[in-house]
Amino acid sequence: MTVAAAVAVLVGVLALATALGLLLRARTGRARPMRTNDTRTTTTDPTTADLAPAEAFGTEATLVQFSTPTCARCPATRRQLDALAAAHPGVTRLEIDLAERPELARRFAVMQTPTVLLLDRGRAVHTRFGGPPRPAELTAALDTVLTAPAAAPATTPGDQSP
Repeated sequence: MTVAAAVAVLVGVLALATALGLLLRARTGRARPMRTNDTRTTTTDPTTADLAPAEAFGTEATLVQFSTPTCARCPATRRQLDALAAAHPGVTRLEIDLAERPELARRFAVMQTPTVLLLDRGRAVHTRFGGPPRPAELTAALDTVLTAPAAAPATTPGDQSP
């Protein structure tokens, strides 16, 4: 292999690595709305019920942060989510340490920490953020959940008024 060919290969590898790095950086922290036909996020699927005791979830919304002890960006994300939860009644932040509960990384397809899930009133996953959430997108997603009409309670035939 000549020196010119080796340099060309090196430049090609660097260009590819740069392009992939820029792509990953552009996707980090972006809101990814979950579709209602996604079987992992339907309101009848109790996959989030065992994350914490019922009283740990917010009455309006819950921000679930998946973290690890070595995550450098998790403390800043924790502060961001705590501030947002404090500004909205009925919203809480729940932190899950994946080092203590590694099975959740597979169940929720967590590939990086922090990963943040926005759960609605019914504890269904509404939005997912890979990496630290971008503040404007997180606020917009939370506003969507908070302004969504509450589901009508189910009635049984004996509950109806005459």
